Amino acid sequence: MGGFYGVVSKKDCVTDVFYGTDYHSHLGTKRAGMVFIVPGKGFRRSIHSIENSYFRTKFEEEISQFSGNSGMGIISDTDPQPLLFTSHLGRFALVTVSRIVNLAELESHIIQGKKHFTENFEGNINPTEVVANLICEKDDFVSGIENVFEKVKGSCSLMILTDEGIIVARDKLGRTPVVIGKKEDAYAVASESCSFPNTGYELDYFMGPGEIMKVTSEGCTRLKEPGEKLQICAFLWVYYGYPPSEYEGINVDECRYRCGAALARRDTVEADFVCGIPDSGVGHAIGYGNEKKIPNKRAYSKYTATWPRSFLPAFQAQRDLVARMKLIPNSSVIRGKKMVFLDDSIVRGTQLKDNTNDMRKSGAAELHMRIACPPLLYPCNFLNFTQSRSPLELAARRAMVEMGGGEQDLKEFSDPDSQKYQEMVKKVAEKLDLDSLVYQRLDDLVEAIGLPKEKLCTHCWDGSSYF
Repeated sequence: MGGFYGVVSKKDCVTDVFYGTDYHSHLGTKRAGMVFIVPGKGFRRSIHSIENSYFRTKFEEEISQFSGNSGMGIISDTDPQPLLFTSHLGRFALVTVSRIVNLAELESHIIQGKKHFTENFEGNINPTEVVANLICEKDDFVSGIENVFEKVKGSCSLMILTDEGIIVARDKLGRTPVVIGKKEDAYAVASESCSFPNTGYELDYFMGPGEIMKVTSEGCTRLKEPGEKLQICAFLWVYYGYPPSEYEGINVDECRYRCGAALARRDTVEADFVCGIPDSGVGHAIGYGNEKKIPNKRAYSKYTATWPRSFLPAFQAQRDLVARMKLIPNSSVIRGKKMVFLDDSIVRGTQLKDNTNDMRKSGAAELHMRIACPPLLYPCNFLNFTQSRSPLELAARRAMVEMGGGEQDLKEFSDPDSQKYQEMVKKVAEKLDLDSLVYQRLDDLVEAIGLPKEKLCTHCWDGSSYF
């Protein structure tokens, strides 16, 4: 997905940007970058691959080379950023958190206008440069950002660093979050509110969908009112979001407790204990165990001292290896026990199959899986979640097809009260060697989040959302 962090301060802000950006590392593992306006020298930036290492290890040696009262950082799961531009709007740096579905169409549009591209990644046009070109089609930044909102299909939140401060815009439908924090001598902009406390900022404002703000060290000025339509990704609360973060004023971990409790209230299975698959399954398991009044134990311990995160590395084989190596089963806790274990979702099912194999080998008497969201049946068109996967790589979709279901049957297979849905879930459970499998109902998930259904993007579960 990706996340950004920017600061405009009355004093040097390099340390704030460095650590604030690092608090977005859970959102991506491909590339990262920082840019500052250095007094007397202009824009200075650095970009590194973080596929085989962490953000801090790649940038900490460069911190002493930067200075300045304004800067931005980005964790990108796609293209190298930030990018620097000189245009009729002046010199500026740009970072984006985006998924541009119609990238080829926009590329043709820009080239037909007798313009060109200088940046590429993996042989493709850089999406952030596409956004910059769209901004520069207009006579001011606000009109340019509105042009981005009008032309981009998918999602795009962005920050522009100029000599006068930061201009920040949240995606027109608010699919990704943007928050503003403040302290005595500075303002910060971030994707994740959990990046504020340890960098000294207080959460000040949740930006609305399509809203544009100018941020300086003196405060914030609204340049465009927020829109009425909101389609924030519900997966932020289920999986992407870090537990202390809040979106639309709703805390991630509190929501996960409610999700787990909702699963527990509908569950009749008898178990000795509940366990969450680290990391995002833990909050759901706490909510489940508290509601069912059964112990919460760690059948798995996560070893992160040397193993990096497995969130979307470049190759599936590497993802599977890293995911397996960092989770260590505790056979003393598992042996002879009836277990309920919770996870955020089942995508391909590969990692979960490894989990069940581990627990069977460790002597589990019964394995009951509870998933904090409905079955994934539709690939994501709006963020990078499931971006590189065909529908048939989704475990539930594959089971549906094996049952003879087609595109015309998706609505029925999405209905938890239908017979086909029950048969699909049973087939997934059989493939994963589970004694039982229960997915969260969409209506229970919506209630746990606490926003009206029409304000949530739930496309990957029911195909209901829009550009």
